[in-house]
Amino acid sequence: MRHYNPKYPTLEELERHVFQVLQEMFGKVLTMVLEQMDAEIAEARDKRRFRLKDRRDVHIDTMFGPLTIKRNDYQDRENGRYIALLDHYLAFDGRKGFSPLLEQWAMALAVSGPSYRHAVKQLETFLGYVPMSHEALRQHLLASEVCEPKSKQPAPEVLFVEVDGLFVKQQKEKGGKKKKAKELKIALVHTGWEQDGSKRRKLKNKRHYFHTGSEPFWEGFESFLEQHYDYDATKTKLVINGDAAGWISACQEDFKGRAFYHLDRFHVARDLHLIMKDHPRYSAMKRALNENDPERLIVELNSAVGTMATPESETKLEAFIAYITNHKEALRDYKAWLEAQGIDTHRLCTMGASEGLMSQFAARLKQGRSWSAAGVEAMTQWMIADKDRLEVKTWFGQWVPNRETNGSGRKAPETKTRKRLTKQIVNDVRDNIPYMKQSSGTMIHRALKGLIGF
Repeated sequence: MRHYNPKYPTLEELERHVFQVLQEMFGKVLTMVLEQMDAEIAEARDKRRFRLKDRRDVHIDTMFGPLTIKRNDYQDRENGRYIALLDHYLAFDGRKGFSPLLEQWAMALAVSGPSYRHAVKQLETFLGYVPMSHEALRQHLLASEVCEPKSKQPAPEVLFVEVDGLFVKQQKEKGGKKKKAKELKIALVHTGWEQDGSKRRKLKNKRHYFHTGSEPFWEGFESFLEQHYDYDATKTKLVINGDAAGWISACQEDFKGRAFYHLDRFHVARDLHLIMKDHPRYSAMKRALNENDPERLIVELNSAVGTMATPESETKLEAFIAYITNHKEALRDYKAWLEAQGIDTHRLCTMGASEGLMSQFAARLKQGRSWSAAGVEAMTQWMIADKDRLEVKTWFGQWVPNRETNGSGRKAPETKTRKRLTKQIVNDVRDNIPYMKQSSGTMIHRALKGLIGF
């Protein structure tokens, strides 16, 4: 062993090298498959209509690296236009620069990560090359369009709504003049609660509404309900949780008798703590709030008048008492309102998911960033599409959540074309890996065979 001193690469070096070799190899396989498809299309086309004009190189950035594909171009004799039939069958514009899968992956990273630059850097780290600029990624996201759901959800007796606003900075005008912060108005709608495997409760059938129109918020929201649910304004009750902002509390006028406005306890508990945390009656006040008893809370607060440490504290207490008195009905238990209308409430939980919802949007949209109006709207719509599992139409195709299972939990059925292409890819991989042609009993053959379909 003293004379046996071979120089082996580290595991990191070996892993990176194998990945790069396979990346290059699979790029060659993808090129071969595309060119074989193009040849089949050329043979099967309507030769009377499509005249072969040229065979040109097309450069595409992919998950396997930059590829160059020789592709046939045709002239359509019916309208005189030029067309690449391969692009037509692939639902892809080969002139645009990078593949649909790479585009979708990049946009998903841009939505979930802190910035466009970070998303491009992540791609570079993983793929080993820079497939696009951060500005190209931004333009692709701006050009995307979130699709409406293909079917409506059934509307139960009650829909629960969590509403809040999020202020984001706007980019300066051309003259350098600052713009006021823009408030994004977002609502989370769900049909109740259910327990997951860890015995934690989660929201059922969530949908998000992002207000972008010129009409009042609640008018746009009701149109959203009609588009996404089998919503009947005469039957479906709404429980709306939010702070005391005027545009939120306006729901009391818009949905008279059909909705319960529930003042978000987070904001009330926070203000109560800031004003009364050192007062001897603070625990009793907090207990009255938790038990949804606004009258008892007001009595406790009034008992503290004249006992505060400073005049400023007295002024804050008086303002808080007026605030609680004005929103007394919104501090009651929403379950009592539902029970009075004959609705079972034993499986219902406390409201208050709006702050958690806003924190998720704030993590991507705030943090000192400034946005154009189009940029913040596109990013917010993409975040909602990701949360609600909605399809997004992009420059190069359609981003479809759960594509492999068609969103139903069942694997998408194999088509004849897909089976044939799978077999063709297997053969191409075998032809490009010499070990695959050796005896099937060797360990290296079994290991490399497992890479087929990787």
